[in-house]
Amino acid sequence: MSVESQQNVKNQDHGSSLGGDSVQYSTFIIAGRLYGIDVTRVQEVVRPMLMTRIPLAPSHIVGLINLRGQVATAIGLRELFNLPTKQNDDLMNVVCKTSGALLSFLVDEIGDVVEVKKSDYEPAPSTIAPNVRKFISGVYKTTGTLLSVIDIDPIAKHLDVGKKTSDQKASA
Repeated sequence: MSVESQQNVKNQDHGSSLGGDSVQYSTFIIAGRLYGIDVTRVQEVVRPMLMTRIPLAPSHIVGLINLRGQVATAIGLRELFNLPTKQNDDLMNVVCKTSGALLSFLVDEIGDVVEVKKSDYEPAPSTIAPNVRKFISGVYKTTGTLLSVIDIDPIAKHLDVGKKTSDQKASA
């Protein structure tokens, strides 16, 4: 199935639907845990890239990346989720497009595109810390582990990405 066809059958509730009872997620590992993002929201996955640090930015905003002329904000998911930081520069980038900007999520390692049954979906457990749960739309039971689904829209909203300030609106 072509990427365009997959985007046309997107399921608004729980990821990319392939026209039935299953959905697809692009998966990755952070601190030994399996996470995924709706496959239609992922623009690309790239190797570690040179980053420009942003002075005085929150710890989860790691820097800016020049991605073939487009600027992406690099988000450390370990820092955002309050997990122990990883002290090396070989973090992979999962690049996602939001309505306002490109976000590059830094992850430990890339997994596969995983297809899961909609019936295996459960809301985010209340045992997940509230500051993390607001970014997790739910979980899927998979063989041997749980797949935590990250919703990138609340992350973009949390970062205030793509929103004009009142000063910018007034001058426009």
